[in-house]
This record gives sequence, structure tokens and C-alpha cells, in this order.
Amino acid sequence: MNTNSQTTTKGNKHMNTNQQIAIKESKMKLTTSNVIRWAGLSAMASGIIFAAIQPIHPPDVLESVTTSAFITITSFKTVMCLFGLLGITGLYARQAEKSGWLGLAGYLLLTIFYAVQMCYAFIEPLVLPLLANVIPGFVESALGVGSGAGGPMNLGAFATIYSLNSMLYLLGLLIFGIATLRARVLPRLAAVLFAFSGPLAFVLVALLPHQFARFAAMPMGFALAWLGYALLTERRAPASEPVFGKISPQLSLTEAK
Repeated sequence: MNTNSQTTTKGNKHMNTNQQIAIKESKMKLTTSNVIRWAGLSAMASGIIFAAIQPIHPPDVLESVTTSAFITITSFKTVMCLFGLLGITGLYARQAEKSGWLGLAGYLLLTIFYAVQMCYAFIEPLVLPLLANVIPGFVESALGVGSGAGGPMNLGAFATIYSLNSMLYLLGLLIFGIATLRARVLPRLAAVLFAFSGPLAFVLVALLPHQFARFAAMPMGFALAWLGYALLTERRAPASEPVFGKISPQLSLTEAK
């Protein structure tokens, strides 16, 4: 009797431990699912902002810098970069196992791009308007870095880093898009558009007049918003519920003796 009682007690303890582990795993899965959904919303916001500001962006000229439209629209660029960092992280986390090293490489490139671009985006609305009447040559040159028109001053590393960051952006889009396509987790058409939005923009910028070149960036915004929407609305299997009252066959046989 004592042996059976001790065995039953051990079996109950083992069952309680399994139940606690199952509950913890269930909570972790639910938390991860919610975080990824928020990341999907961030990707949507980043893509929508990126696409929406292109047709209404003021000209990259000195006279635009002190206008409220320039300050407002360029301020959204910082928000776009922040949401982009969160969104890309969620997109990668959702398909990390299946996207492999290619997905990791694309994720790192895009993360670096957004982090560096955020610094430039921060300068546009908060620094350039203050310098427009003090050092107009610097402001014109800074605007020329983004538009490719150049300016009267040589900005050295400021311009070099911006150019290198643009290359990271194009390469990151291509690599991450291909990795997403191969992973087969998110919509394939969105992955194709994301992958080729960079090369497409490069070609269109070379062909179109400067006033229309900004429209070349819109496909990337659409693709990112599409992927974010897919991440946000994706149906996931519910976390496994702990089944109370179940014990292992070995314990059942032990108790039956």
C-alpha cells in the first residue's frame, strides 16, 4: 500500500510538472504570435508611409526646406524607418528557420539600412531648416546627396555613407525578397515585388526625369505593406492546450500494480 501511494504521489507530481510546462509553452506561443502580429502592423505602416510620401514630397531645393510641408513629410521618414526596423524583424522572425542564411543576410542588410537612414531622416526636418539661411551651401549639398544632383560643397563621408547605404538597401531588398520567396511562408507575389522593387527603382530612376523619379520607390512600399498585412492577418494554429488528467503509460502501469 505504501509503495502504491508513493508511486501515485510521484505520478501526480510528474503530471503537475508537465501541466506547468505546457501552460508556459502555451503562454510563450501566444506572446510570440502577438509580437509578430504587431511587427506585421509596423511593416504595413512603414510601407504605406514610404509609398504615400513619394507623390507629395516637396522638391529637393533650398526654398522647400523651411516650408511646413517639407518639415512634416520628412518627419514621417523617421517614423517610417522605425516601423521598418520593427517590421523587417517580424518578417524575418516568422520565416527564420525556412529562409536560412539568405534570409539572415537580407535582414541584416535592411536593418543596417533603416538604422543609418533614420539618422539622415532625423536631420532633414530638425537640422536643415535651421541652417537654410546660415549655411545654404551645406543644405543644398545635403539635399543633392538624396536627389543625386550634388551641390556646391563636398560633404565627404556624409555623402559616401549615404551612397553605400543606398546600395545596402537595393541589395537587401533583392536578397530578403528571394529568401522570402524560397521560404514559402508569406505571399509569393509580394516577395517577388519586394525582391525586384530595388532593381526596378534603380532602372526607373535612370530613365525618368528627376521630378518623377520618386514614383519608382512606390513598389517597395506596396510590397512591404503587403507582406506586413499577410503577417498581421495570418492564421496560426492555436497553442497546444495542456491536457489535464493525462499521465504517461509508464506511470499508469506502475499504479495498476
